[in-house]
Amino acid sequence: MVNKQNNDHKINDSIDVSTKTDIKVSTSLVTTEAELTASSSKGLSEIDWQRFDDGSYSPSSYINRDLSLLQFHLRVLAQAASPRHPLLERLFFLIIFSSNMDEFFEIRVAGIMQKLNMGDVSTSAHGMRPSEVLREISAVTHKAISEQYRILNEDILPALAQEDIRYLKRDELTPEQSAWMKQYFTEQVSPVLTPISIDPAHPFPRLVNKSLNFIATLEGKDAFGRDINLAIVPAPRSLPRVIRLPDELTGGKEHHVMLSAVIHEHIGELFPGMNVTGCHQFRLTRNADLDLAEDVDDIAKALEGELENRRFGDKVRLEVTTDCPAPISDYLLNEFELHDNQLYRVNGPVNLTRLLFDFNIPALRYQPFTHVVPKPFRREVDKLDKATSMFAAMRKSDVLVHHPFHAFSPIINLLWQAASDPKVLAIKQTLYRSGTNSEIVKALAAAARNGKEVTAVIELRARFDEASNIAVANYLQEAGAVVVYGIVGYKTHAKLMLIIRRENDKIRRYVHLGTGNYHAANAKVYTDYGLFSADPDISEDVHKIFQELTGMGKPANLKKLLHAPFTLHEKLMSFIDDEIAQAKAGKRAHIIIKVNALTERRLIDKLYDASQAGVKIELILRSMCCLRPQVKDLSENITVRSVIGRFLEHTRIYYFYNAGYERLYCGSADWMDRNLFHRVEVAFPIEDKKLFKQIYQDGLINYLHDNTQAWTLDGNGVWQQLQPAADETPHIAQEHLLKVINGVGETT
Repeated sequence: MVNKQNNDHKINDSIDVSTKTDIKVSTSLVTTEAELTASSSKGLSEIDWQRFDDGSYSPSSYINRDLSLLQFHLRVLAQAASPRHPLLERLFFLIIFSSNMDEFFEIRVAGIMQKLNMGDVSTSAHGMRPSEVLREISAVTHKAISEQYRILNEDILPALAQEDIRYLKRDELTPEQSAWMKQYFTEQVSPVLTPISIDPAHPFPRLVNKSLNFIATLEGKDAFGRDINLAIVPAPRSLPRVIRLPDELTGGKEHHVMLSAVIHEHIGELFPGMNVTGCHQFRLTRNADLDLAEDVDDIAKALEGELENRRFGDKVRLEVTTDCPAPISDYLLNEFELHDNQLYRVNGPVNLTRLLFDFNIPALRYQPFTHVVPKPFRREVDKLDKATSMFAAMRKSDVLVHHPFHAFSPIINLLWQAASDPKVLAIKQTLYRSGTNSEIVKALAAAARNGKEVTAVIELRARFDEASNIAVANYLQEAGAVVVYGIVGYKTHAKLMLIIRRENDKIRRYVHLGTGNYHAANAKVYTDYGLFSADPDISEDVHKIFQELTGMGKPANLKKLLHAPFTLHEKLMSFIDDEIAQAKAGKRAHIIIKVNALTERRLIDKLYDASQAGVKIELILRSMCCLRPQVKDLSENITVRSVIGRFLEHTRIYYFYNAGYERLYCGSADWMDRNLFHRVEVAFPIEDKKLFKQIYQDGLINYLHDNTQAWTLDGNGVWQQLQPAADETPHIAQEHLLKVINGVGETT
């Protein structure tokens, strides 16, 4: 059988109905609970999928990756509208949505535009052409951003005002506050502003990605007698976007003004003798992806050059306020060579990511909790040598941490102990995102200064952390550590720590393996697992992987760990095959997978095969899902859910029933092409029965029981938020973990 060929379309043509039906995206946005749970109008049996003679599936069998990612962002936006979250957390979700959308345009939309420029031809499993994807994205994002500002203006800002937290407009200021704002402009703002006139001697300036700018229309002559009618005023990034008014002018209340209001009110002072007839803020989004050749001689130097280019990449989006006149927005679109559908009119500040202020109002935030330390690390298990108590605990048994419910401090403490322990000979660690002020980095530097052999495998290409990682690399090198940048062409995404210690004239290895980055701040808001172990086989496997990363030779022959790009994908496929064989034999077969995203086609096809064989498959996916679940004869035995809540779900867990000899792995890899074939990733088995049960119950079953903050996906690509039935007790997975691990009371 062969695929049907679609007729060519120009970019401005309407989307073909059959194509849009095949790759359905819900463009309805949430304003009420009823709308959140609106059901799809199309029956699942109507999905027009096919299986070809070679065993592959037709494009209609898959959901477009970028449109699926966009749906995740809409689920985040829905949190801002939900009264279940405290008020300031709802504002934070709104800001997270803005940040997510920025990256979506900078990376995903920019990449699709590049594909379109190379030819409007489908190269993906879902069969949609770049022009079709862009049109669908435009329709969804315009509506989403309108809804974002509606939530801000109609829900969040009025609710904040009731708490006497206000973002004051210019006409809401008292005379005293206006006078203060004028002084603030004169003393703090005006000295760092650089107005740029638009004339033959001053062409339109090259504006930095996502910077706040103003376009002013002018009348009159300047100091040189020229008739200037346009000027651009960039707002320096060194200035805060939210300015708190002094207590003496507000009675100590949380009253603020936006920098945009300060500049707008006093912009006339930048053009003495001229009349400012209009002032409008705008923001330009550019392609921020890095284009790094695989044959570079020095990856650090090459990255430093690319980071400068990121600030001035190709234009992809223009944001203006709703009151910006059409002639001005048209002028900007023409200047930036953008189309009308790349213009976004917003009813408020053009950069909501800078709206957040550090309010210290506990009643409007999540209830705080203590990040507990696991019991094995709280006991004095080695009373003869307390300084090595963590090593003693690891010798006794594996220790599991589940962030953020467990503290990140054991990882830091282990490194600091190793840095000063005379028995420790060497420390090796991967760093993907750590931060320049990281205690992890400081401990590694201290260990190097103390004469330990310290090796840091730093992934310089972690997106948007490249500059920070370069700084970390330089700092560790200055301390005497050996720094390597992994393998060119393969990002080092594995989370590994190896400590080599001499005990009784023998070498013993201790390891930490995780699903998340070695980043203390992220560990407070991301859910992740970490395993501390002194298991000889696992420790030897980690040792071999570090040799693989820093040296040369054939892929390591590992005993227990699975690692990409070598064995992980192959093993996952074989594990699914084992479940298929059990199902075909009429025996129990069950798969539960919890990852951030599922986009890899061969794994999706294998899961389709498993479903058709009768394997029960439960997928818990944070964001992207290209698989269509619950489709008749294709995926009836597959369910997909996503949990969006207080913490960002980040754990990766792979469970296979395996005829009662259950397999459970945690790892760093999502089920995506990039993770399985273009990154160094590690999955590690959970063999301790107690820890196995803990992860199975807390990390999987608990999330499958969530009936309040879970969303389910249907075969049309539509997500619906679950609601507890009238006779059902609400269950929120993350709050359940807070209760059982941290003792924080559950709320509903």
